[in-house]
Amino acid sequence: MTTAPPLLDTALMLAAHGIPPLPLRAGKLPFGNCPDCNANACGGRPNMKTPGPCTCPRPCHGWAAATTDPHTLTSPPWATAWRQATAVAYHPGGAGVTVVDLDNPAAVDWAHATLPTTLTVTTTRGEHWIYRGVMRSANNVRPGVDVKSHMQYARWLGHGTGRMTMLPPAVRALVVKEDTTPAREGVVSSLRTPWDRSVATGCRHTERYVRTGLERGLALVRARTESGAGSQAFGTARFLAVQHAACPGPCALDILGEEIVAAAVAVGVPEPYARRAVTNGLETAVGRAA
Repeated sequence: MTTAPPLLDTALMLAAHGIPPLPLRAGKLPFGNCPDCNANACGGRPNMKTPGPCTCPRPCHGWAAATTDPHTLTSPPWATAWRQATAVAYHPGGAGVTVVDLDNPAAVDWAHATLPTTLTVTTTRGEHWIYRGVMRSANNVRPGVDVKSHMQYARWLGHGTGRMTMLPPAVRALVVKEDTTPAREGVVSSLRTPWDRSVATGCRHTERYVRTGLERGLALVRARTESGAGSQAFGTARFLAVQHAACPGPCALDILGEEIVAAAVAVGVPEPYARRAVTNGLETAVGRAA
């Protein structure tokens, strides 16, 4: 009968697969900075907010200490940390993934109803849903849900089950929602002008084609509740922008965007959130049209 491998062995296994690990102490927290690095006096590590020349050999700077270098992981300065460690964490952004941390059963139910399925890891109180792709991290994007990718760490709890899928617009939109507050008036302003050929001089599509695609997207937005309509608005805007990527431009996508915003607000999405989600959807599309 074999015993469970020590935490360092787990860290070396992760590093060998391109996943940057780090030790966690009691309380699921990284080890604190050493005196030389306290308050970032050293300048920080290269992947911190402020790049710097830190050459500290210890696991300082929290998530930024995560590394795939086996020599660092097994070095004497890290030995004390591994002896005191209670868990292994990893840097999702460094591994090219995003973790949606679902902290309770209600959050898990929401994910099953809202997000595309992906690789899933069971946690103490909920689940980690892991997607391929990176983005900005944010906590409390909705009740019981954190998004961990850049500048964050996540506990390693095993390989999980299922097949990892690409990071969807619905997850990116969660971070958009965190940055907004409900509109005071709660009413989106009237559209300046309807979309037609006169305002889309560079569009290569017929007006019927454009309106058909828009109406299908608007129907999807209107079919959602407030919590899902914002994400759908993002996806609809992104889809439309992709369709116009090859147009000489301009295609007046901002006018189409206003209709998507209005549809989202009509089902209860705060106007600032709806507007930001649509703007991000238009801008994040590959080869976006003007």
